[in-house]
Amino acid sequence: MFYGYCRVSSKSQLENYSLDQQELEILSKYPDAEIHKEQFTGTTTHRPVLSDLLIALTCGDTLIVTKLDRLARSVTEGIELVQGLFCEDVAVHVLNIGLLENTTMGKFFLTTMLAVAELERNMMIERTSNGKAIARLNPDFREGRPKVYSSKQIAHALDLLAGKTYKEVEQLTGISKSTLIRAKRELV
Repeated sequence: MFYGYCRVSSKSQLENYSLDQQELEILSKYPDAEIHKEQFTGTTTHRPVLSDLLIALTCGDTLIVTKLDRLARSVTEGIELVQGLFCEDVAVHVLNIGLLENTTMGKFFLTTMLAVAELERNMMIERTSNGKAIARLNPDFREGRPKVYSSKQIAHALDLLAGKTYKEVEQLTGISKSTLIRAKRELV
């Protein structure tokens, strides 16, 4: 039996390399494959759909993924996962690489490709950290989401609270009651 596994890490990836695109790619090579999909980060080892699929796989089955990083993000996790499948006589077909077999060359190729995937991920994390470090040098940098309202707008809304209710001020300024309460608390 053929089983396809499709995964995206985040909602933004749903559009960039969507589950549907992965499914179409797998079905173009294996039209009778049973497809399993999930939106779950690859940084965690527990992915419910993958866990259930791994339990269902039996001798002679083939697990198909479009790219190796859809299956595992670290060398150790990938080797452990694929070795476990090899022990169950389950083949692994990574469409952009080829069929991984339980041979010396197959294991070497798997280790090399997973190392490259992990290197790529670590470099992305490093670039993000470096970008944040550079951004923190800016005196106006603020961690997290930017503030929606300026301090002048908040001050004006707080002044209005002297003669109006929270609801009235919220309707006049568009600033929510919870934001006004938080701003008022910060003044004390």
